[in-house]
Amino acid sequence: MKYLLFFVLSMSASLLQAAELPAPQGDVILTVSGNIAHTNGNGVARFDRAMLQDLQQGSITTATPWFEGTHDFSGPLGAALLDAVGAQGATLRVVALNDYAATVPASDLRDLNVVLATHLDGHLMSVRDKGPLFLIYPFDDNPDLFDEVYFGRSVWQIAKIDVGD
Repeated sequence: MKYLLFFVLSMSASLLQAAELPAPQGDVILTVSGNIAHTNGNGVARFDRAMLQDLQQGSITTATPWFEGTHDFSGPLGAALLDAVGAQGATLRVVALNDYAATVPASDLRDLNVVLATHLDGHLMSVRDKGPLFLIYPFDDNPDLFDEVYFGRSVWQIAKIDVGD
């Protein structure tokens, strides 16, 4: 009987953990699906701007191939997003509004301090300016990242992330 009670309590805790993200109150900017433990909708984690702002933020000042000069990109840390959804997989399929997609190792977000930029030089990024989310690497901090491989992973106008195995 004790084991049955323990099993039931364990399952209840797992179900609560899987649904611990609040529902978005504003327009959904990002939907995360796949191998995730924390959801707020039918197997997905949906984020509005306020929810993204509540995640641990980071800032990267760097030059990129897409903008002239050096700029400040800020927004939620990639690792904070992975933690928020309880990402379990090793790869991410990052998809833009225009359906461009890139495969990004989850380790990039965890180990390279990647930012999902929502702001460019302190201003909210619009779709016209590669927003609402732009995956930015710290190119100036690590010259090895200033390479076509990482440029291809730097998806802008991100709408969806699917966490693979």
